[in-house]
Amino acid sequence: MNKVSLLQKFDLVTEYWSPKIVGELNGQQVKLAKFQGEFVWHHHEHEDEAFFVMKGSFRMEFRDKTVELNEGEMIIVPRDVEHRPVADKEVWVMLFEPASTLNTGNVVDDEKTKAVLEKI
Repeated sequence: MNKVSLLQKFDLVTEYWSPKIVGELNGQQVKLAKFQGEFVWHHHEHEDEAFFVMKGSFRMEFRDKTVELNEGEMIIVPRDVEHRPVADKEVWVMLFEPASTLNTGNVVDDEKTKAVLEKI
């Protein structure tokens, strides 16, 4: 039962698209990530994902629309919905998702898939 300084934890995130675990509860993980550039198109068969923008902005692209997200905003992507985050500039994002969630979902990408996440 210790408090967590998200700003201090974000300083420990040094590479893009590499989520770090900062907390766990009820089978869920709270993760921090920095995005820049385009991620891979993917979906998650069994997990919903919540993205909270802590600093900056990014676009969540879906096959039929794009949602712009700014600092202080969030989006929940339901399971089985294909999506791709895109950030023109660095953005800080907090994610809330089941511990079983693979960051690239149904796609394995040698550069972006992170099967084992570091706890910070």
